[in-house]
Amino acid sequence: MSATALDVHAVRSRFSALARPLAFFDGPGGTQCPDEVIDAISTYLRESNANIGAPYETSRRTDELVELAHERAASFLGCSAREVAFGQSMTALNFLLTRAFARELAPGDEVLVTRLDHDANVAPWLALEDDIGISIGFVDVHDDLSLDYDDLERQLTARTRVVAFPAAANSVGTAPDVRRVVELAHSVGALAWVDAVHYGPHGPIDVAAWGCDVLICSPYKFFGPHMGMAFGREEFLRAWRPYKVRPAADEPVGHRFELGTSQHELLAGFVAAVDYIDSLGWDGIVAHEHGLGARFLDGLPDGVMLHGLPTMEGRVPTFCFSVAERTARSVAEHLATRDIAVWSGNYYALETMRRLGLDEVDGAVRAGIVHYTTAEEVDRLLAGLAELV
Repeated sequence: MSATALDVHAVRSRFSALARPLAFFDGPGGTQCPDEVIDAISTYLRESNANIGAPYETSRRTDELVELAHERAASFLGCSAREVAFGQSMTALNFLLTRAFARELAPGDEVLVTRLDHDANVAPWLALEDDIGISIGFVDVHDDLSLDYDDLERQLTARTRVVAFPAAANSVGTAPDVRRVVELAHSVGALAWVDAVHYGPHGPIDVAAWGCDVLICSPYKFFGPHMGMAFGREEFLRAWRPYKVRPAADEPVGHRFELGTSQHELLAGFVAAVDYIDSLGWDGIVAHEHGLGARFLDGLPDGVMLHGLPTMEGRVPTFCFSVAERTARSVAEHLATRDIAVWSGNYYALETMRRLGLDEVDGAVRAGIVHYTTAEEVDRLLAGLAELV
């Protein structure tokens, strides 16, 4: 495939899961896996299943896999392999990392989060507010759901220790200027703590270019298995005292934050997922998604209210909307009868729902486009919505 064109039919042939009538617009809740990811997991379990550190063959293979997974994570994130940690989920890793960092916090220290965040990058800090008396501030958004950088700058003080924010909002698709937020955080000596879970399938991550200090993501959002992955700048990972068992390795430094036996079979799937993305290239993925996102926005029927940016500028192709006089749940159920998979609810973006004045349970409808989505599927979604208005 060329660097600028994506053959979506060739892509879909690599996914047995897509060989059905259902149109998957549920990628924001988890993407489908290409067959090579599934095969890598099963092959590991058949041929290499063992724990690490022993001299026999399958254990040696597992040692090699663990090392390879960290190397592939480093290439995906733009960091050193020693700065990577794998875990059960992004949420689990974030609670672990925030607890380690909390040993350096004191009552009155400040953490800023945003109205765009998934609660996995909010709740860990709110828990520390209860535990040790730090202060949590919420950076607001404009009416179009773009981040209010002026509000962020106003709230920064000499006591701000962390600015936690999403690289892309899982609810409304807003993609803040990561480098701009990082620079504002660093201007007062605060850490830039990035949730890249939702951004992961939509564009390249480069923690070095972004300058962030911590970044957390989830391979199951970018065509891999259910697990979490984190980057931490080496100087901080070495300074923080982790919660771990005493014999667990201290080197490489990222391993300090990996609790217990890793999900080795899932590491094999993760490696295959990164290889899969590399086989396509980001240029084709981004261009394809941008075109389909514009197609959706241009065709949105009257009577459907979009919550968020009205063009593809400053966003990823995840769309949050409401249909007049209908609950979000009823819209999702209607589309499901037409083999169209979307979500309704709050998507764990409580602050966003509150900012929009929506019911915190029913929320709104969410439809997400990824690179295996087709133009025909977008048209089916639009037709299904038109039936309701």
